[in-house]
Order: sequence, then C-alpha cells, then structure tokens
Amino acid sequence: MPAQLAPRFGGNCYYMPGQPRQWNTTARVLRRCGFGVTGAEVDAVTTTGWQQYLASALASDPDADPGALATPMPSLDLLVKPRRNAVPFAQYRQYFRDLNAQMSELSWWWLTRMVQVQEPVHEKLTLLWHNHFATSAAKVKVATYMAAQNQTLRTRKLGDFRDLAYAMLTDAATVMWLDGQTNTAAAPNENLAREFMELFALGHGNGYDEDDVRNGARALTGWVVDRDGATAFKPHRHDSTTKTVLGVTGDLGAAEFCDAVLAAPKSAEFVVGRLWRQLAIDSPPSDAVTQRLLSAYGPGRDLRALTVAVLTDREFVAAPAGIVNTPVEWLVGVLRAGKVPLDTPRLTASVTGALRTLGQRPFYPPSVGGWPHGPAWLSTSSASTRFQIAEVLARAADLSTIESAAPSDRVDAVGYLIGIGSWSDRSVAALKPSTDNPAALFVTAVNTPEYLTS
Repeated sequence: MPAQLAPRFGGNCYYMPGQPRQWNTTARVLRRCGFGVTGAEVDAVTTTGWQQYLASALASDPDADPGALATPMPSLDLLVKPRRNAVPFAQYRQYFRDLNAQMSELSWWWLTRMVQVQEPVHEKLTLLWHNHFATSAAKVKVATYMAAQNQTLRTRKLGDFRDLAYAMLTDAATVMWLDGQTNTAAAPNENLAREFMELFALGHGNGYDEDDVRNGARALTGWVVDRDGATAFKPHRHDSTTKTVLGVTGDLGAAEFCDAVLAAPKSAEFVVGRLWRQLAIDSPPSDAVTQRLLSAYGPGRDLRALTVAVLTDREFVAAPAGIVNTPVEWLVGVLRAGKVPLDTPRLTASVTGALRTLGQRPFYPPSVGGWPHGPAWLSTSSASTRFQIAEVLARAADLSTIESAAPSDRVDAVGYLIGIGSWSDRSVAALKPSTDNPAALFVTAVNTPEYLTS
C-alpha cells in the first residue's frame, strides 16, 4: 500500500498525511466532473494541478478514448411501425418487442461506456445535458431517435448554447416527446414552446407570458418526423402569419423563436444557474458567482468557457460536499472503482434492475423536468437497493488493494480505493466491524455519507 495511506487520526476524521485538504478537495471535484474516483487518480491530479487537468480533459477527443473505442454505439436499424390493420397482430406486437430490445441495448451501451472510458468528463457532461433537455424513451420509444439525440448532446455540449438549443428544438426525439409533430397552423400544440421556455432556455416566470407561449407554438408549427427518422419542415403545415414572441415580431419560425428566447434578459442567468446547480453545488449561485459565470458564458454563449468557470470557481472548489450523487453517478463510480467486468448476462440484469428500481435508467427521465435531485435519492428503499447491488458487485470486484492491507489499515485502504481521503467518526464506527471481510467493507464504504455525496 502507498505510504500516503499510513493511518493518522486527526480530530473527527482519518486524514492522509501530506496535504489532506488539497487531496480531499481534488477528490471531491473529480467526483463532480466524473463518476467516482480512485485514490490513484486523485494522486495524479493533485500532482499536475486541478486547472491543468481540467483543461486537458476537456480538450481531449472523446471519440479517441480507449474506453469509447471499445464501446462503439450500437448500429440500430430504424424500425418502421406497421399499420395495425395491415399486418397480423403478432407482427404488430413484435414491432414493440423489437423497439424495447433496441432501447435496452442502447441504454446498456451508454452505461457501459460511462464505466469504460478513461476520461469520464465527456460522458458526465452528456448525461448532464440529457437531464437538462430531458427526453424519455418511455414515450419516444424509437431507439434511433434517442441515439441521434445522444450524439447531438455529446458533440455540442461544449459549443455555443444556441447551436445546442436549436438542435434540441428541432430534434426528432424532442419533437416526438413534446408533441411537436401534431403542431400545425390549424391546431397549434403548445407543449414544445412552453417547455423550451420554462425548462430549457429561460426558466419559469422569467419574463414570458401565455401570449408568448401561444405565439411560440405557432412559430414552431410545421415540424414533423419523417419515416426515415429525420425531422423535416413542412411549409404547408406552418403558420406563416405575423407573431410576437418576447417583443420580437414577424413571420417567426423555429430559428427566430429560439433566438428570441435566448435573447431574453433572464436566459443567460437561467442557463448558468442550471449548470451550476447540476455540476457544482445544489443551490443557486451567489450574485458574485453568477457574474463570473455570465462573464465566461458571454455573448457567444460559450459552454466550454462556462463549464471551466463552474469547475474552477473558488466557491465551488472551496465548498464541502454538497450534492447527493444520483444513482447513475453512484453505481458507475462503484463499477469503475471495483473494476467490475460487465461481461455476464446475470450481472447485466442485476445492474439494469438496480437502476430501474433506484429510478434513474439512462434515456428514461421521468418527466420533461428531468430526474429529481438531492435528498430524494436517499430514501430507505433506495438504501436497501444500493446495499443489495453493492453486495453483488463486491463479489466481482478487484479488492486486492483492501485484501493486501493489514486489517488495521483497511479503513484507509478502502478509502483510497474509492477516493475518500477522510472519514467521519460515525463512518469509521460503521466500517471497523468489517475490516476482516474486504467485500463487506467495500459494500459499507460505498454506502457511507462520504461516498453518497460530492
């Protein structure tokens, strides 16, 4: 075991010698921009420096990551829905079974990629923006639509927010999810316009009214999803009369609607606040932080600069752990730390079942508002599920770091394995009874408050 694991009791926590605050801070910020972390990874970043690491990580090519190369997105055929009365009922039912099979394959692919990539920040940001532009396969159903949206999110997540927002506004999965294909000049549907303003780009109550929603819906008329899976604009379905949205008047279409919303005074503040709360601290940023983030976001709506500003802001870096890890963050972190091989159908079923029970399966947010956050993930029933799946994973994990340590050193050893540099007295009391059983110690450690928050 590395020398830095020599146990030393200090106050209410076990600390690693050297620079414990810097090490613990580095571990926490790494967990926020990834999925868990190991002690070895913390050591490396502590040596190179947080800002240098972050710049390198964001500049890296996610498609060249060895883990990404080993987990290519599945090639999915577009399944065309048969007309119910034109085929036997069994064939009609088979279509839906095939849809479900494709979505299961796609969801498992993404989870596997999160586990396998060497540099997780790109997958973490893709998941974050998936939660922001929340779209669920429970309604969309078509895996090729969801796969295309995922690719759009991962390729535009560090660019101009306007490009990302417009791509989402005219995305096939989004259009299907928010009923855009039923939005015509003769019968406007307000869902997409309302949610784009309220949840995606402006924020509830931030300067728009029902007239803006109605006129926004009219501006978005004419968009459909063709049978080949691509969105297309059909002029004969579009309302070409004059409309006014947020003070902008004209024959507005989707692009003009998008620009009008993003130009609203509160839009930039809403976007930077959303990223801050999802990535940094689960409370609104202070006025000083907001101004720093707005400066980075700038008139070019620069998501790369904004992401860097969030992850290097002194209020974030200096803060204690303040966000409850979501089930995906927690479970992927356990899989990565334990080097658990995802190579058996039984393990696949266990992991998938756990995420379904915990309530966060990739591609299946519960609503357009995305997944819940904070203490909602810490229910008694979720704790039971976490312990159960952790026990399954511990049996397949590489626990040699713990096993090779003397029992008296194993509390520190398991902390190093999962990137926790200090334990509270309460956690130490929970961990010590399992020091003669590395698997049980691992299970307990990944269910401590220190590991459940970041």
